[in-house]
Amino acid sequence: MNNPIGVFDSGIGGLTVVRELLRVLPDERIVYFGDTARVPYGSKSTDVIQKFADQIVKFLLSKEVKLIVVACNTVSATALDWLSSRYSLPIIGVIEAGAKRGVKATRNNKIGVIRTRATIGIKAYTTAIHQLRPGIEDHSKSCPLLVPIIEEGGDVELTHLALTRYLLNFKQKDIDTLILGCTHYPLIKDEIQQFMGEDVKLIDSANVVAHEVLNILNNTGIGTSQNINNPKHLFYFSDIPRGFKQLSKRFIGYPISYTKVILG
Repeated sequence: MNNPIGVFDSGIGGLTVVRELLRVLPDERIVYFGDTARVPYGSKSTDVIQKFADQIVKFLLSKEVKLIVVACNTVSATALDWLSSRYSLPIIGVIEAGAKRGVKATRNNKIGVIRTRATIGIKAYTTAIHQLRPGIEDHSKSCPLLVPIIEEGGDVELTHLALTRYLLNFKQKDIDTLILGCTHYPLIKDEIQQFMGEDVKLIDSANVVAHEVLNILNNTGIGTSQNINNPKHLFYFSDIPRGFKQLSKRFIGYPISYTKVILG
């Protein structure tokens, strides 16, 4: 089935998920939508988030996608089940995928999760982790400064100060697994690993989701049926903010061509 895979996020962070999908599934075509005009979603009500997500899904369906990846943690937490009940194609999110890998990876049943403020507030990762293994001790931390630091270029000193502020307590809790619960965080994965130490396993949701998509394509038989040289990927955004070209290149690893599309 040669239809593309749809991916969406509230902004550009989901490009880290696209980057992993391209690495794991080089023959698949990607259609990406980033709702940069309405980011952040975290301060919005559930009804509004569902409305935005539904608009984006309809847009991706107009591009004849065969599967949709919800790269936004906030949408995964508040609207994934709702979307799945409305549409027949596979729709997967980043939270359950990250939780599964974290539970599988932990050796001492102590898991940390770093997230944006909104998803921590509704305990999405805690719920997902405890559904998989009720006895796990999990520790969640909201890290609101990390996203702006990353988007401003990841200043080394500021990054270290922020990690010290947010993660020092995790060291004292003796966690052995840390879930990176935001699509921005893989860009400072090396810095997080250095701060936490090599004994702590980092769970990159982008990587986990890419392999989950691979499994779905294989199990359902909807993977691309032929090798495609340099498949054409499409990138849509609802706004093109200042410095967008450089920032998007940092997230996906190469310059992209994109189209502005306003929904709603």
